[in-house]
Amino acid sequence: MARIPYLAEDAIVADPALITAIKGARGRLLNIYRLLLYTPKLASTWFAHINATRETKLSGRMRELAIIRIAHNVSYEYALRQHIPVLAAREGVTEAECVALKDWQASNLFDTRERAGLSYVDAMQQNPAVPDAVFEEMKRHFDTRELVELTIIAGTYIMHHRVFSALGVDPEQTPSRT
Repeated sequence: MARIPYLAEDAIVADPALITAIKGARGRLLNIYRLLLYTPKLASTWFAHINATRETKLSGRMRELAIIRIAHNVSYEYALRQHIPVLAAREGVTEAECVALKDWQASNLFDTRERAGLSYVDAMQQNPAVPDAVFEEMKRHFDTRELVELTIIAGTYIMHHRVFSALGVDPEQTPSRT
């Protein structure tokens, strides 16, 4: 349950173009934006940053695997509902793979490259100082740009979870388009 009241759309004091952009990309004004729009500048940068994480060289599949793994690690219901099954499926991640991400190490559904990425995501969640061996394995499978992108995506969703949890953002009643 949200810890502060959601803004009613008619009470938002922000650039109408921002509201239009958010609704156009997300299908509606999601709960997080109804809280972030207390500070329109931060809502705008949040929206731009989240969109940028979807415009990377890193595959959408690897991005979704990382996000869903992070969400499983911390029981982050909002992200799980938003990404499974629609967003994950768009990037070629099956529902069986989404479930297997709870214990990906015991699964044979992920290739060596994906396993290196998932190990890296797990290490980032455990401690910002990723062990050298995990980082070196990442370098074997991902080029420098992809490594930076995966790092930013993982960091973004770790932050995402903390913001959503602190504010008590309620999951949407039905998944959004993105």
